[in-house]
Amino acid sequence: MERTTHNQALRSREIHLQALFLAGLDGNEKAYRTFLMELSTHVRGFLRNRLQREPSEIEDLLQEVLLAVHNGRQTYLADQPLTAWVFAIARYKLADFFRGGSRHDAFNDSLDDAAELLAEPHLEPAQASRDLNKLLKLLPERQRFPILHVKLEGMSVSETAQMTGLSESAVKIGIHRGLKALAARIRGAR
Repeated sequence: MERTTHNQALRSREIHLQALFLAGLDGNEKAYRTFLMELSTHVRGFLRNRLQREPSEIEDLLQEVLLAVHNGRQTYLADQPLTAWVFAIARYKLADFFRGGSRHDAFNDSLDDAAELLAEPHLEPAQASRDLNKLLKLLPERQRFPILHVKLEGMSVSETAQMTGLSESAVKIGIHRGLKALAARIRGAR
């Protein structure tokens, strides 16, 4: 009975995350932002279990996984379990991390362990928000403000342009260049 309840809870979380993710793919920025925040807490716990000897690497690797999920979001097939897709990305990032030295066998884990991504979060959601703010502070204002207002607060490009004094084109370019800069920084941050 206890196992059934646990499996139901995991399935419920899977359905919830998938609904948020798919809504985000359809343009609901608030749902996508919520998806990333909730996924952060789950992936952080998953990584913590595999990086016990290197806890200082967890946050950097978390950002790499989230960025890979974001960049690969159009490759997700809606009829497939979201958890398995994210788990594959996380394992790939772990493999990248451990490549060059067989310090750990975390990336050889069974796909059955994908349910661990939906384990109860270990840290409060504030940590995910702190991580995001830390990354955004690395960007110049012309990139940070458009990402903050359009992608995180859900404002339109024109509203952001009026608020920041930038042209709509500059807002779009700021978002594009800012996300690209964050991706490059995360890839090179080891």
